[in-house]
Amino acid sequence: MKSKRQKQILEIIEQEEVETQEELAERLRERGTDVTQATVSRDIKDLHLIKIPSGDGRYKYALPLDRGSANTGERLERMLKDSVLYIDYSENLIVVKMLPGTAQGLASIIDNLRWKEIIGTVAGDDTIFLVVKPKEAVEGLMLRLKEKMF
Repeated sequence: MKSKRQKQILEIIEQEEVETQEELAERLRERGTDVTQATVSRDIKDLHLIKIPSGDGRYKYALPLDRGSANTGERLERMLKDSVLYIDYSENLIVVKMLPGTAQGLASIIDNLRWKEIIGTVAGDDTIFLVVKPKEAVEGLMLRLKEKMF
């Protein structure tokens, strides 16, 4: 539920100018997600959202400009340790099998790292596909991910 709600938050702030936590909570309710302002506040903190000028003297929520920060690396390690069941690969695809409901969160973290070898991620509920280019980079990337798991 948390990862779905946070994904909705990211979609909302990309599509609309949202000034307050209560406004954001209302947008979520309109999308069928029952939420309190306190929960939205925690989600804003988890997502590292910031307020930026909207151009008319007001402010709106947005993603930070530098989304590949050290904090993202810490989140990656925590998610890998807490949620990943196993990692395997075939050709230029890495498959990450996870606990149910955690794949989208980890895929988002990986996307934000902007590792040059990963050209994209596809996440379901409990599985992520990492598309790697060039194919020769797969083994090195596998080692990098596994090192962060232990």
